[in-house]
Amino acid sequence: MKKILLTLCAVFSFFALYAEEAAEKDPNAAVWNKGIATNIGFSQLSLTNWAAGGVGQLSLNTYVDAYANLTKGKIMWSNELQAGYGFIHSFEKDYLDKSDDRFILDSKFGYKAAEKLYFSVIYNFRTQFSEGWDAKHTVITSNFFAPAYTSLGIGLDYIPTKNVSLNFSPLTGKLTMVRDEWLRSRYGNADDQFARLELGAEIRVDAKLQVENFKVGTTLILFSDYLNKPQNIKVMWDFNAEAKISRFFAVTLRTNMIYDDNIKLTKYKERTGEPYEAAGVQFKELFSIAFTYTFGEKKK
Repeated sequence: MKKILLTLCAVFSFFALYAEEAAEKDPNAAVWNKGIATNIGFSQLSLTNWAAGGVGQLSLNTYVDAYANLTKGKIMWSNELQAGYGFIHSFEKDYLDKSDDRFILDSKFGYKAAEKLYFSVIYNFRTQFSEGWDAKHTVITSNFFAPAYTSLGIGLDYIPTKNVSLNFSPLTGKLTMVRDEWLRSRYGNADDQFARLELGAEIRVDAKLQVENFKVGTTLILFSDYLNKPQNIKVMWDFNAEAKISRFFAVTLRTNMIYDDNIKLTKYKERTGEPYEAAGVQFKELFSIAFTYTFGEKKK
C-alpha cells in the first residue's frame, strides 16, 4: 500500500513539472501557483536527581504542505498534499506515542459557469503512516491504510472571494478502506470487507486569511450517506494557524475534529476499567514553536 502513496506523490510532482515547462514555451499558457511549505518542531527534556519529580522526554513533529494551483480562462484546478508526523517518547517507556499522523491529498477542478460559480469535480484521499494505540497503549486503533478514505464528488463551487470557497456535491461516492481485518469493525466495515461504499451528498467549506505575519486556514466537510442513516451527518473539521515570530520560526496551532457514527472509539468502564467501543467526537490539538520554510511560491 505504501507504493500507492509514492505513486500519488509522483503523479502530483509530474503535473507540476509539466505545467512549468508548458508555461515557458507559451507566454499565454496557464498560470500556476506552486510550492512546498515545511514545518519542523522539536523539544527535549532530561532530568537527573530532580527532587521535584518529572519524566524526561523527547518530542518531534513535522508537517509538509505541497500545492500546485492552476488558473486559465474559465478553468480552475487546485491540488494540495499535506503530510504530517509527530511523536513523543518518554525515556521511561520503550515505545513512542504519536502526536500527529496524517497523509491528505485534495484535488478540485472547476469550470466557470457564472460569476463566482463553477461546475466542479472534487477528490479527497486521506490515511496515516503508522499504527496508533489507545491512551493506555494496550489496543491498536489504526495502521497504515487502516483506515483510508477516498471520495469523489460532482457539484457546484461558489467562490464569493479569493479566500472563501463553498462546495456542494449532491453526488459524492466515498470509500472507507481498512487493510487490517481486526480493525474493520472499528470503522464500520464487515470483517471480510476491505472497502465499504457510501453514496451521498457533501458540503465542503474552505476559508483562509493572512494578515502580515499571521495566517489561518480551515476546512469543514459535512457528508450525508443516502444509503444508510442519512440523518447522521459525518463531520470533519481541520484548522491551521501560524504566527511568524522571526524569518524562520513560527508558532503553529493545528486542530482536527471528527465525528462519524461508523467509527468506534475505545473507552473504559468507570468501575472495572474494562475497555469497550462506542461512537463519539474525536478531537486533536497540536501546538508548537517550529522552524518553517517555503520552497517555491507562497500559496495564494
